[in-house]
Amino acid sequence: MKKIAFAGFRHGHIFALYNQVKDCDRIELVGSWEEDEAARKAATDNHGVDFNFATFEDVLNSDADIVAIGDYYGRRGELAIAALKAGKHVMADKPICTSLEQLDEIERLAKEKNLKVGCMLSLRYSPYTAIAKEMIDSGKLGEIHAVSFNGQHSLDYGNRPMWYFEEGKHEGVINDISIHGVDLVEYLTGKTLKKVTGARTWNAYATEAPAFKDCAQFMVELDGGCGVMADVSYAAPSHVEYGIPYYWQFLIWGSKGMIRFAEDGKNGVEAYLDYAPAMEFIEGKTPANNHITDFIDEIDGKTDLLICTEEVIKSQRDTLTIQAAAK
Repeated sequence: MKKIAFAGFRHGHIFALYNQVKDCDRIELVGSWEEDEAARKAATDNHGVDFNFATFEDVLNSDADIVAIGDYYGRRGELAIAALKAGKHVMADKPICTSLEQLDEIERLAKEKNLKVGCMLSLRYSPYTAIAKEMIDSGKLGEIHAVSFNGQHSLDYGNRPMWYFEEGKHEGVINDISIHGVDLVEYLTGKTLKKVTGARTWNAYATEAPAFKDCAQFMVELDGGCGVMADVSYAAPSHVEYGIPYYWQFLIWGSKGMIRFAEDGKNGVEAYLDYAPAMEFIEGKTPANNHITDFIDEIDGKTDLLICTEEVIKSQRDTLTIQAAAK
């Protein structure tokens, strides 16, 4: 049985992984660490987290096989690198790191030490993903020529972690949000980033923090000339981001038809195909596996996975490349 230790609880996403670990009989939770007193108290009071490691060095010196990282974005890269140097596999909330230089070192260490790197790229586990993948791989849409997606989130200033707005801790809304969309589009189409045509970030909604660039749009080209346009701004009205169809919405256009899917409660795919009389709605399929079971399977040498280390590194690299272009 694998053992896991958690390092950092500065973003709410990490609690989804924490709960998956608690519900999985293939892994043992050996402990947690968080140096920020307020974050530590909130994790204990709201999620029952028991903190038994006083320092990150205690985590590295423990018998954990895996270190799960949920610290603020700007610190995740250095924690991941330290964990890999200590011989630990790494599972992180997104993003894994905030610079291409950090990612290069993470990739080098993982290869050198035969360690695995996972990331909580949750859209791969959405019910519509398997259906969209089957349709594209079967050729029903023909050659994919164009993709657009929205990933609008609520800024909800005052409720989001305030470290978002501190210099050096967030490091870019494209890296923050669009890694989900970039990863999913590349997974579904089998294409990868060829070049960044244009990318822009700016401040519009966070009037209390004018240095924080809360809006982002970009246009990129994938292999084979496929074009992608995206908006991943903190523009959704406060408190409603999960209740509107534009929270995550994808449109994929091919030579024989198009599909649309979204996090709008339908959990399926709308398909418009050549010569079809009407729109077809295909129910989604919820996968039996999740982030932690797939990650354990990869460590154990299995290959039938929804995501693996190589894909995690590629998606993170392409997203950081787009973020760098915007800067």
